[in-house]
Amino acid sequence: MKSAVKSSKVNRAWLNDHVNDTYVKLAKKDGYRARAAYKLKEIDETLHLIKPGQLVVDLGCTPGAWSQYVRRKMSPKTAQGGGAAAGALNGRIIALDILPMLPVEDVIFIQGDIREDAVLAELAACMQGQLADIVVSDMAPNLSGIESVDAARIEHLVELALEFSQLHMKPQGALVAKVFHGGSYDLLIKRFRQQFVTVKCVKPKASRDRSSETFLVGLVQKASIFPC
Repeated sequence: MKSAVKSSKVNRAWLNDHVNDTYVKLAKKDGYRARAAYKLKEIDETLHLIKPGQLVVDLGCTPGAWSQYVRRKMSPKTAQGGGAAAGALNGRIIALDILPMLPVEDVIFIQGDIREDAVLAELAACMQGQLADIVVSDMAPNLSGIESVDAARIEHLVELALEFSQLHMKPQGALVAKVFHGGSYDLLIKRFRQQFVTVKCVKPKASRDRSSETFLVGLVQKASIFPC
């Protein structure tokens, strides 16, 4: 009984924090589906990654806030407000998630598991032989609470984003991937440094203080990783 009461209090506290969260309010005002849009927005505005004319691949896209943000950046009308499309798309956006996503205007969405060869083949086919300029990954596993298990799951998803970037992203491209501080963090930084000339660790203001999430950004792939 005590456990149920405690859980109820935690849920009420989370809901209260969520409703009063600055970025939740901003997302509602600007028309974004989730506050996560402002995480990518801050990273992009700091590093100047996303530009019209690019091919951007959004891994772990649901509910679609990152695709919405990219969609707006790649429109001739770089909107002053609203998370919806703001003009004709100049570029291409391909989004993938294991969960369904409501359509985002002009965004190609694939529902499937990136760990499956058939899904990767479908994603590659949608790219029509073009290499991505930017790959963004907000993929995260369902956490079990067992540190060693969760670290392995996180590491695996980030490795998949790294492998995808190596095969399907331009040498001068950039990968943005969500990671978590914990058992796999140092290994993932090392892996990024093996693949990219420059690696940035970013904790956006929109990430909650109590969250262990951060974002690794890899810029310009090292020539040595590509086959001769």
